Amino acid sequence: MIVTDSNLPPPGRDSLTDDLRWRGLIQDSTGLDELRALLDGRSAAFYVGFDPTAPSLHVGHLMQVVTARRLQLAGHRPLLLVGGATGQIGDPKESAERTLNPPEVVAGWVSRIRDQLAPFVSYTGANGAQLVNNLDWTGEMSVVEFLRDVGKHFPVNRMLAREVVKARLESGISFTEFSYQLLQANDFFELHRRYGCQLQFGGSDQWGNITAGVDYVRRRGAGPVQAFTTPLVTKSDGTKFGKTEGGAIWLDPELTSPYAFYQFWVNVDDRDVNGYLRYFSFRPREELEALEKETAERPAARMGQRALAEELTTLVHGEREMAQVVAASQALFGRGSLAELTPTTLRAALTEAGLVHLTQLPDVAGLLREAGLVPSLKEARRVIAEGGAYVNNNRVTEVDAVVSPADLLHGRYLVLRRGKRSFAGVELEK
Repeated sequence: MIVTDSNLPPPGRDSLTDDLRWRGLIQDSTGLDELRALLDGRSAAFYVGFDPTAPSLHVGHLMQVVTARRLQLAGHRPLLLVGGATGQIGDPKESAERTLNPPEVVAGWVSRIRDQLAPFVSYTGANGAQLVNNLDWTGEMSVVEFLRDVGKHFPVNRMLAREVVKARLESGISFTEFSYQLLQANDFFELHRRYGCQLQFGGSDQWGNITAGVDYVRRRGAGPVQAFTTPLVTKSDGTKFGKTEGGAIWLDPELTSPYAFYQFWVNVDDRDVNGYLRYFSFRPREELEALEKETAERPAARMGQRALAEELTTLVHGEREMAQVVAASQALFGRGSLAELTPTTLRAALTEAGLVHLTQLPDVAGLLREAGLVPSLKEARRVIAEGGAYVNNNRVTEVDAVVSPADLLHGRYLVLRRGKRSFAGVELEK
């Protein structure tokens, strides 16, 4: 990644600020003119924070991760803060206290999340990213130092005026919850002092904490510094973004398989796909506008969803895993070789479809019933007789057909299909 004296775009191309605004990535800012001067000018250090309150980041964090990548590609220097200190306080909640996490647990999560952030940015070059931990400066500070050096710069009347605080006053709010913004504000000051950080961004729900940091840096006689927020990602059907019936969609492949990750994006609602493409894709504006038009003209082809799924799965899990995911998607519907899938990918795909665990194998009719593809043995035999039953993509025509151990993929799996689109998996437990 090469940084020149100026990041101003060539004639005829949008500036970074214009591109961010077109994508809908700037919701609030400390001043659009000041932000434009910073983003469209020379290389500047910026920071975005991730509190380790779980063993992995999830797709809800992708907005911040890809925005950091976008700023670095434009020539700015990322400071990726993993909150070893603030993570011990836990995630904010609308109507309850944060869950306090043990220091040793948080330390393990810090390490995992640091590794997870590594593929998204470059750590080399003049604007190479740097991982930082706020425990490095917060952990050294005594209570007296915190109250004297940080607390004195925060008027209580202004803190009480914040909507999130006012909403909690009647039900009760602890000093820990109340003072969280002081910790976050101090992070901005320390990063400005240590690394020359001029910009912070985060989700719009963090706007109060972020502006508290901007004001705190000014009160300490430093700056000027700027900030902006990205919008919270929502779903048109009213359900929470990044959640499925199985829970959160994690970036860790051990918690959410690359296949399940891909399927999450492929199944995005038509009403949401264009917005998600603008938020998360690195395709240029002209290409995205063309893709939006094609998706509107041929919605059944789900071109936008497939483009989004392929790009993000490659970004998060790499080209090799992406190739396996596509191969699995094709093979399960008879358009590729099941034998070429790794056991991990095959099991992940079958788990998404519905994986039945058996200790012995009945005949094919019994397998179809056990897998839930038919309601009864009578119906299973009818489907077989009519040529609509498949085992490992091979059509079964005998109503009393059986499978042998040699038919098991990787020695334990069978792929069952009824017709063109209904399939399920069987795992033989030994």
